[in-house]
Amino acid sequence: MLLTIDCGNTNTAFSIWDGTKFLCTLRTSTHHGRTADAYFTWFATLIKHYEIEPNITDVIISSTVPRVVFNLRVFSDRFFGVRPLVVGKPECLLPNPPRVDEGVVVGPDRLANAAGAFDRHGGDVVVVDFGTATNFDVVSEDGAYVGGVIAPGVNLSLEALHQGAAALPHVDVSQPERVIGTNTVACIQSGVFWGYIGLIQGITQRIRDEYGRPMKVIGTGGLAPLFAQGEVLFDTIESDLTMHGLTVIHAYNKDNG
Repeated sequence: MLLTIDCGNTNTAFSIWDGTKFLCTLRTSTHHGRTADAYFTWFATLIKHYEIEPNITDVIISSTVPRVVFNLRVFSDRFFGVRPLVVGKPECLLPNPPRVDEGVVVGPDRLANAAGAFDRHGGDVVVVDFGTATNFDVVSEDGAYVGGVIAPGVNLSLEALHQGAAALPHVDVSQPERVIGTNTVACIQSGVFWGYIGLIQGITQRIRDEYGRPMKVIGTGGLAPLFAQGEVLFDTIESDLTMHGLTVIHAYNKDNG
């Protein structure tokens, strides 16, 4: 079985892939001080809930937080006897290397998104990934990541608004009943929700105009379903796109390593 690990700035997800499907996905907050032993205690405790006996033979890691990679490597080696494949490292081969400015390091999550999107949909795709940042990943006709857009994430924007304006409360993002708010919370919710609807529509349209070809738009990340309510923003939503991309990259390395 393959253990895929996607470590973002806010959360880290662990998914077990049996070769045909994901058996389960576990999530924890990202913390660079968490030790390999702490990871295993958490992992072993939660895995009992799914009543499966994971026989982990391979591990692949995507991490946008470099400081956590060492402990995840130790976790993999100590408890599964496996040297993990780390996306973005020279030894990790990519099915379609990115085409960006020389010297630029592309985030491993974006590389995984590109691999997953191309495997499922072919090329000419925009992936909108709702994480700590809201990323727009452009995948070319041959499956290469060719650039994108980085915008502040939804929750990051809400937190900045709360911290920067003493009189404004922290609110949860949700679709408001009306655009015009009649209280402070409703006003903030409307600004964030409809503001991001406009951001997604505007940026994806500008990408399509600049790219000059028809493109599919795929939403992923926890908030993608929220922003798809009542608006035609995405051709499809895939919550496991990054993890699927990790399985694609792992398989490519198995076949070509």
